[in-house]
Amino acid sequence: MSKADIIVGIQWGDEGKGRVVDLYAQDYDVVARFGGGDNAGHQIKVGEVDIALRLVPSGVLNPAVELFIGGGTVVNPFGLLEELERLAAIGVDVSRVRISDRAHLVLPYHAAQDRANERARGAAAIGTTGRGIGPAYVDRTARSGITFADFARPQTLAEKIRLNLLHRAAQLEGENVASEADIVGSTLDAAQRLAPHVVDGVAYIHEKFEHDKRVLIEGAQGSLLDVGYGTYPYVTSSHTIAGGACTGLGIGPGAVGRVVGVVKAYCTRVGAGPFPSELLDERGERLRQAGGEFGTVTGRPRRCGWFDGVAGRYAVRLNGLDALALTKLDVLCGFERVGIVTGYRVRDQAAGFSAAGSPELEVEVEELEGWDEPIRGARTMSALPQAARRYVARIEEILATPVEIVSVGRERSELVRL
Repeated sequence: MSKADIIVGIQWGDEGKGRVVDLYAQDYDVVARFGGGDNAGHQIKVGEVDIALRLVPSGVLNPAVELFIGGGTVVNPFGLLEELERLAAIGVDVSRVRISDRAHLVLPYHAAQDRANERARGAAAIGTTGRGIGPAYVDRTARSGITFADFARPQTLAEKIRLNLLHRAAQLEGENVASEADIVGSTLDAAQRLAPHVVDGVAYIHEKFEHDKRVLIEGAQGSLLDVGYGTYPYVTSSHTIAGGACTGLGIGPGAVGRVVGVVKAYCTRVGAGPFPSELLDERGERLRQAGGEFGTVTGRPRRCGWFDGVAGRYAVRLNGLDALALTKLDVLCGFERVGIVTGYRVRDQAAGFSAAGSPELEVEVEELEGWDEPIRGARTMSALPQAARRYVARIEEILATPVEIVSVGRERSELVRL
């Protein structure tokens, strides 16, 4: 049987996974998403088409590829319908989209609770997108969630909504939440419209393997936001590392082939939480403006900093990476010097990534020569400035993982293959 390859982000998200998945998907039959919800924002630019995807896998602009939303995801059915309509309007065949019956629903009361929770945290707010992802995963763990399989059982679905609203009554007091009748009615309407896309998720993915179909697995968010191994509690609510693909799709580890990590040539983070390489001066603002570092989902400005080699090494270990895809190298053009964080220290002692949140943390920064030459036209390593080649080589050395592609612009063709 065939094996699936995995693409995951290895920073705090926003690494450019969408454009990398779109590129690799040309060699696959299926692209499968294993976790997260519509807090993801995967941007793809092919020619004049420029789209941002929140739920549909990033292989969507490859017309021969099937698109699968796995059971480890939490899905806002109304947001999914809107996304399908937007894609259909630009000529995408959305009949290729399949949703696992084991995926959970995100409903309006989840978003209301998410916002209420953030307000209650005050200064300790995590910085969630407020889209209800965390509360939906809490319901799943508490065994009170609603799955796409429940679409086939309207009475069960309605009763679960009633109970979930009842249990949240105190938390949602004063929140602007639709009535029980409205939520039930709109959800049942969405169920009818999405019914053609819902499949037995486990049977679906295993049949692809049994028929030797080439499967590419897409992660959402980044490894350093993993609920178990990220900068807890400033993390997302799901497992974002490669191992999460197995539980998110219902496959065994023996079904996994290669794992490719997507890494930005510098670092960004949205929301609160540790960010050791953050630049709070004009260099950080310059990265933000040059890289268009504003959240795809929220529009919030991203915090920016140098490439963090300590965090990168940690993520390489978590994911068992075979190769790297390095994105946004073009954003560093024009910097006289570019930095890489190569070490952490606490009280003059060397420390690992677990010390990222320490108030006594000091970072060791190695500065490399920058470059002025524009690189968006480069398609080979030899076409890159010597300083840019040295920078890529240094990242490979620090992470002990080969870089196999480097993006030098947003469009699909703007990349260097190594």
